[in-house]
Amino acid sequence: MVDTLAEILDRHVALGTAPGILAVTGRAGDPLEFTAAGDVHQDAVFRIQSMTKPVLTVAALRLVQDGLIDLSDPVERWLPELADRHVLRAPDSPLSDTEPAHRSITVRDLLTNTSGFGMMTSESPLKQAMVDNLTEAGSDAVALGAHDWLDALAELPLAFHPGTGWRYHHSFGILGILLSRVVQAPLEDHLRADLFDPLGMPDTGYTVPKDQAHRLPATYRHDESGSLAQVEPAGGGFYVAPAPFDLSHAELVSTAADYAAFARMLANDGRHGADAILEPELVDQMRTDQVPASVKTDDSFFPGFWNGVGWGYGVAVETAGEHAGRYGWSGGLGTDLSISPDGSFCLVLTQVEMGDQIMGLFRDVLA
Repeated sequence: MVDTLAEILDRHVALGTAPGILAVTGRAGDPLEFTAAGDVHQDAVFRIQSMTKPVLTVAALRLVQDGLIDLSDPVERWLPELADRHVLRAPDSPLSDTEPAHRSITVRDLLTNTSGFGMMTSESPLKQAMVDNLTEAGSDAVALGAHDWLDALAELPLAFHPGTGWRYHHSFGILGILLSRVVQAPLEDHLRADLFDPLGMPDTGYTVPKDQAHRLPATYRHDESGSLAQVEPAGGGFYVAPAPFDLSHAELVSTAADYAAFARMLANDGRHGADAILEPELVDQMRTDQVPASVKTDDSFFPGFWNGVGWGYGVAVETAGEHAGRYGWSGGLGTDLSISPDGSFCLVLTQVEMGDQIMGLFRDVLA
């Protein structure tokens, strides 16, 4: 007998996977179904972390369809800090052992994580340099404002020539800054006018207003014993407004209802009601594997990541197995988006740092 979604969530709360779990399921044209377990409220504002990447992808592709940018455009057109890149001769080379980049970084490289910037998966001089200049990615909030972060990143060589490798995360921080420069406006203002308001996402942004901070749950991680340890308190922390600096390179907060509106639009081939938010051919590109086999190396991310999986624009894509064609992405604080070829989608929302227990929750929900 297959467990119901409610039974799966209840079991994981009982196991200590998370103190509270909220799931949303739906498909285009049907009402949303919310399923909760444990200590969680339907109107909670979640730190969605890397689930920001699909949002920025749609924002970028909307500029593509409006003719303001092209996927092949070099990013130095708007980000002169990234002109004339140098590349390490090997990812673990000394920082001085470089050669000129074969070509410029493009907008497509940012969407596909193939820019040459990104998380280093093993110890190296470049990894240590990112720790030292506060550009290393992790579960903590960004430590530098957008301008300072980009300047610090620009001081470092690339790990590989653009388009020839895959490293996670930093390309999307760069993308956020690029978008703000293309539209010549604060990124959050642009996202609100161009995407959040049309989709009906009033509670999505880079911070939570002080008068709504009570809706922000605490965050947790599993300690060495497997028990939950609180990291950031409910109603407080980095994401309570006002922002300490420009967050164009940072990550969003959102609610179950807000992000479900975004997911429903993608599941409906880019349409929101009578409005075409994104052209179907751009949605198809987004959910199609865009990286060649040569970049899917064991050292590019965590072991086994590429087994039956590709990367489109801002999302992972299942390329094999019974769920081939399913796509989406997760956030480092235990949130997940999954959209199936039949137009159904599922969100799972916790505020627990990603680990074996959270990954087990996602597998059980999506089995």
